[in-house]
Amino acid sequence: MTDDSPGAGAPAPAVPRYGSGSLADLAPSVLAALGVAGEENRLGLPPVRRACVLLVDGLGWELLRSHPADAPFLTALLADGRRITAGFPTTTATSLTSLGTGRPPGGHGVFGYQVALPGSHRPFNQLRWNADVDPERWQPHPTAFQRAEAAGVTTAYVASGLFEGSGLTRASARGGRYRQANDMSELVVRAEEALRAADRGYVFVYHPDLDATGHLFGSRSPNWRYHLGHVDRLVEQLAGALPPDSALYVTGDHGMVDVSGEGRLDIESEPELTAGVRVLAGEPRARHVYAEPGAAADVLAAWRARLAGRAHVLGREEAVAAGWFGPVEEELAPRIGDVVAAAYGDSALVAPRAEAAESALVGMHGSLTEEELAVPLLSAAG
Repeated sequence: MTDDSPGAGAPAPAVPRYGSGSLADLAPSVLAALGVAGEENRLGLPPVRRACVLLVDGLGWELLRSHPADAPFLTALLADGRRITAGFPTTTATSLTSLGTGRPPGGHGVFGYQVALPGSHRPFNQLRWNADVDPERWQPHPTAFQRAEAAGVTTAYVASGLFEGSGLTRASARGGRYRQANDMSELVVRAEEALRAADRGYVFVYHPDLDATGHLFGSRSPNWRYHLGHVDRLVEQLAGALPPDSALYVTGDHGMVDVSGEGRLDIESEPELTAGVRVLAGEPRARHVYAEPGAAADVLAAWRARLAGRAHVLGREEAVAAGWFGPVEEELAPRIGDVVAAAYGDSALVAPRAEAAESALVGMHGSLTEEELAVPLLSAAG
């Protein structure tokens, strides 16, 4: 039992439902419903000729349930919807890759917003792909799009042109036929075109702006609520555009919590948290800490003592054994920090000098609270 375990007064971390109800289970289930051999329908989805998956960045289960008046169409779908989970860390790069490959983080190796490259003293940002890393070597497994196309299912990836050809898109969704859609109406138009053009089709649609609004203004802000209303209309229009024998699945990549000024701990300014640290990575709600050679035990002890009451702090092997990442392939394990810290409550482990923008966000995510981990899986039929 660790010092911050539930028995010592800390809330128990929620654990991703890999293999039975996570984002990593969605694409294989959709492909199985489309008749692709070798895919496992873990979510029990009904057979269909065409499927559209809409991922709304930042659409958490708890947030959606808390705003029925702002999202009446989504709320109506909740009656037959279900709660699934993101993986850990609960962040976009990890979730998009889990959904795009059908693998938990331990199987695809995109372990969060930032990780340390082997031998490097600087973090590698896997969302912006700010390093000279080949995406197809970093994440070598076939994507759901590649597997679908090989089985004769026509695919489409509908999203802003900003993401076309990016490192993360190549790692998580290569093989999909990219269709640029630079506003919400275009998302509907391009998705409908792709669905109607295919005899058997898998269409993925990505909308990023609910998450961006929450980061800037907070998930309890009027800005967030009004944008949720726009998302509600987007879903209603997509559902209305479905051709016969098709299904729409709506989900999110993570939820969000708002962090106050008092909850922010400047981990760059505390000597006990910087001693022995080679690279600080992750993000304020989910940290990977890479130790200097021989210092891992001391770093773990220092972080665990200082962050008691703020974060679950585990060593790499402990976090893997706890199931945070799902089964971890041996060669991918070194990408995980020697120490992993998952914040809870009103806490954020900020680094204002190295991460000025990230440290100033109002809404945050990444950790294993129910608010961040749980996402909806809603459906509508054509």
